[in-house]
Amino acid sequence: MKKQTRWACVLLAAALCLSLLAGCSGGEEGMDLSVCVGAAPESLDPIYAVSAADQTILTHLYENLMQASVDENGALTAVSGMAKSAESETDVDGNVTWTFRLRSAKWSDGKKVTADDFVYAWQRLADPERNSPYASLLSIVAGYEEARASGDMSLLRVSAENDSTLVVVLNGNYEWFLTQVCTATATMPLRRDLMERWEPEESGEDQEQSAEEAESTAETEEAPWWSDVSALVTNGPYQVSGYTRNESLTAAVYEDYYGRLKGPETLTFRFADTAEEAWALYEAGTVDFVGELPQEQLELRAADQTKSLTAELSTYAVVLNCARDLFDEAEVRRTLTLVLDRNALAQAAGTDARAAEGLVPPDVPDSDGTAFRTDSALLDNDPNHYADACAQAAELLSQAGYDGGRGLGDLEYLYVDDGAGAAAVAQALCQMWNQKLDLRVTARAVTEEELSQALAEGTFTLAGVELRAVANDPECFLMPWVSKSGENIANYANSAYDTLLSIIASAQDSTARSGCLHDAEALLLEEGVVAPLYTTVTGWQLRDTLTGLWRDGRGWFRFASVVVRSV
Repeated sequence: MKKQTRWACVLLAAALCLSLLAGCSGGEEGMDLSVCVGAAPESLDPIYAVSAADQTILTHLYENLMQASVDENGALTAVSGMAKSAESETDVDGNVTWTFRLRSAKWSDGKKVTADDFVYAWQRLADPERNSPYASLLSIVAGYEEARASGDMSLLRVSAENDSTLVVVLNGNYEWFLTQVCTATATMPLRRDLMERWEPEESGEDQEQSAEEAESTAETEEAPWWSDVSALVTNGPYQVSGYTRNESLTAAVYEDYYGRLKGPETLTFRFADTAEEAWALYEAGTVDFVGELPQEQLELRAADQTKSLTAELSTYAVVLNCARDLFDEAEVRRTLTLVLDRNALAQAAGTDARAAEGLVPPDVPDSDGTAFRTDSALLDNDPNHYADACAQAAELLSQAGYDGGRGLGDLEYLYVDDGAGAAAVAQALCQMWNQKLDLRVTARAVTEEELSQALAEGTFTLAGVELRAVANDPECFLMPWVSKSGENIANYANSAYDTLLSIIASAQDSTARSGCLHDAEALLLEEGVVAPLYTTVTGWQLRDTLTGLWRDGRGWFRFASVVVRSV
């Protein structure tokens, strides 16, 4: 067994002191930072928090094993969080076992943070009955599939050797495990005893209730366990000190936090339902930060070359159902993807949309820290080449034995009308397929629940789907399309693709891994399984007098090191 010991967590402690932590408790004296990252919380349950606003709040209240950061070269790295050290050991098959030694720390009610708090939280995340959108984060952990198939979460290879030692066994190498899984909001620790009190059905006790108790339970069963926000027990740098429903949440530095924050002593999250409302708070001086810019400000920033916009971690795409006899051949699938004018579709989608250059969106880092999409556009968006692509599509359709698109019959395209351009995109798609291939496609708007059900059951032909990765790594955009993946909504099966993803999972060499990632993406698009249409960009605004903001590539913000800019 080959042993590789990672002391980066210890060695980077000094670097961490320069950014987030230094000395003992307390923030910058008297500093109260007010921010608006979005609307009132939809969920402060770590495994269900989807919005960047909710994840931003959670990352200040809880602390994971590691904290995401950047090294001296600007590359993404992971530094010590609850884990004061992390060691890895690789077996002969390339599977890695990580051992985390936890620092001495307390929950906000004074109890010790233990390794079992992580075991419980990760088992809860992986449990299929929970139906967390982030469960697949743990698909790289050994025993994940077996645990989900059997319902026995003890099969997940996450264990506590003792209160301060956590062991995680992976089914490969996965160089993004530390930077993405161990820093995610979804994998943050939770107290088993408190959760079983809040969610009594999880305790396994079958207790009889009186009529009065049953009525009381019925009245409150709609309220989630985190609804009493002021009573949350957390282990992060801040703890809730005040909460006004639908208005604001205030967090103060946790006095027993193991490190000192150089940023705000109190942090107030003010809620706004729209970007326009948030911007009004900023202009009025009520907040010093907004996490989402209104369309007018996005347009101004897009026109100002001195200001930048950041690509979000998702790609809107057409997914073709390979289980349909019609689409069991790559040549037929390719005909539909070749005639897509992504420039026109991005324009229809709205101001924040950009024509996709591949499945992996811009700004996702490659193995060496550079952007994965740099000089690697897979999709040709040159308007001068569009006519040739349409001609190629018609030729492929003829070679497949169809005399024009009419031979494919009537097709249906499902999409969710989110009010942000999806309807206009659907209309434009149907026109392209009709005009360039004489293909009859009807667009039908459905609810998110209806679309999810159709994708899960395979009862669709074409669907518009926002493909959002669970982690900021190219592999996470490619893993769902492996033939045995439970997320393979396209029902795609290709042994060559599966082999590439297997090589990527166990790769020890970053250069080789990067090459395989690009090859896998190219193969997937060449097969016409998924047709990327556009990505979206976002922007935010911090008052010029402040500095030290951190934005994670997954979309959430960290304010723990925000300070007044020195003159």
